[in-house]
Amino acid sequence: MTIKRIGSQPSGKGPFDYFTGTVRIDPLFEAPDPARVAGASVTFEPGARTAWHTHPLGQTLIVTAGSGRIQRWGGPIEEIYPGDVVWFPPGEKHWHGASPTTAMTHMAIQERLDGKAVEWLEKVSDDQYQG
Repeated sequence: MTIKRIGSQPSGKGPFDYFTGTVRIDPLFEAPDPARVAGASVTFEPGARTAWHTHPLGQTLIVTAGSGRIQRWGGPIEEIYPGDVVWFPPGEKHWHGASPTTAMTHMAIQERLDGKAVEWLEKVSDDQYQG
């Protein structure tokens, strides 16, 4: 058994190459091999968002605070709120982030395949974000 105490894992900034705006990532868990699951709490300041990306085994988001936006490639922008649970299937190109005026926090849960949990793609343009 392992207990990760609050504050034992430092927060990090969302890397510029993969995020637009101010994003804080708080690691929650990463199961040891042979398990593949990992999770983090991610907070996006207003207007902040991920780049387009995919996950080899999919991703679940659980919104815990604020309001946000998500979009899958070719689909409409959807609004998300606390309590919403979002599933992106394996390989689905998508992005997620805060609304233009309100911060948003979600838990992101995904699995690694051959050591990789995400494939980062191009950034979401301001025009794409505005819809």
